[in-house]
Amino acid sequence: MDDFAEPAHRCGHGTVDNRVRRSISPQHGARRYRPPGPLDVTRARPGRKNARVDSRYGSITDVAGVRVGHAHRRRGGWRTGTTVVVVPGGAVPGVSVRGGGPGTRETDALRPETLVQTIHAVCLSGGSAYGLAAADGVARWLEARGLGVPVSPPGGDADPAWIVPVVPAAVIFDLGRGGDFTRRPTAEFGELAARRAKGGRVDVGSVGAGIGAVAGGLQGGVGTASTSIALDDVTLTIGSLAVVNAAGSVVDLETGLPFEPGSRRGPGRLRAPTAGERRALVAASEALRPPPLNTTIGVIATSAALTKAEACKLADIAHDGIARAVRPSHTQFDGDTVFSLATGQHELTDVVSGFRRSGGREAALHQVLTAAATCFALACTDALLAATLMGGPPAYRDLCPSVLR
Repeated sequence: MDDFAEPAHRCGHGTVDNRVRRSISPQHGARRYRPPGPLDVTRARPGRKNARVDSRYGSITDVAGVRVGHAHRRRGGWRTGTTVVVVPGGAVPGVSVRGGGPGTRETDALRPETLVQTIHAVCLSGGSAYGLAAADGVARWLEARGLGVPVSPPGGDADPAWIVPVVPAAVIFDLGRGGDFTRRPTAEFGELAARRAKGGRVDVGSVGAGIGAVAGGLQGGVGTASTSIALDDVTLTIGSLAVVNAAGSVVDLETGLPFEPGSRRGPGRLRAPTAGERRALVAASEALRPPPLNTTIGVIATSAALTKAEACKLADIAHDGIARAVRPSHTQFDGDTVFSLATGQHELTDVVSGFRRSGGREAALHQVLTAAATCFALACTDALLAATLMGGPPAYRDLCPSVLR
């Protein structure tokens, strides 16, 4: 599976090595493992191929027009990957960077006062600063489909081939977690993940950009969530996707449950772990100190029509979700970054004037922002719950199986 001996194969724009496509694990990389005993994680091995873990809290693809794709490798010294969020119809973008050690691309282009008003993809990747190369592959894939900022020269008819895809990107630090420091995502990872992007079900857990993630000494991963808001005659959707690779913890060691209280309510609510499971969780957390270079990154999307300034505020508020789910967050050793996408399918109501009046646009926007914080917190929690053993630190579901039963 990690053999690089096969010839290159044409696909879309440019070339994608067939050898790379084979070496990068399929999108179904989320894996399930049942330990031989409820507390015995010393004998645990990485889960079987084709086993899947579903999100408990909805999906970012519940926002119409949003697609997600993954690509990763985990053998021969590799444990890293890339996740791409694609919006073929375009979306108004925003961004908020809160961590002290970010690795990003094209964030300045998303500031409210800058020229670009629409983007078509966001790239999230492992590999630290080296992994930003994955965005080149996403740009290549978008160019082949005519998606980007038109830059035709003045005079004459517009040439559809003259486009520049703007691909914002952020990375997590997972260098060396597969055993080889030089194994990190390339442009081929980004192109393959973009090509695999689809709506509907999103694979979560130890997949894509989250396969090499660590959260508070436990296996991290990719999580997703969604919620909806009824406003007069329309229902807005908010969706989030998070890659949790935090220096802080997502779990309250006193209770053995995630910090985010929303995970303990509703039909999919979590059960309390047994006393033995709590002891195992504490022991694992004390034995496995997290590396100092970590990050939580992700995307918050909504069907609402927002300006760039409002989209940036949406990304800013989503960081509150990180602070609720990950403690501590936004440290000097984290590169916490959230991108936002507003697809514009639903206009916010504006039937009355006044900042605090029900039915006004400002009040509707406030509801969207409030929901965004909760939604992103649940995506962070989902990443922890869905993560499976990848040959590194233990996974929460192996230490506390009764919580998810």
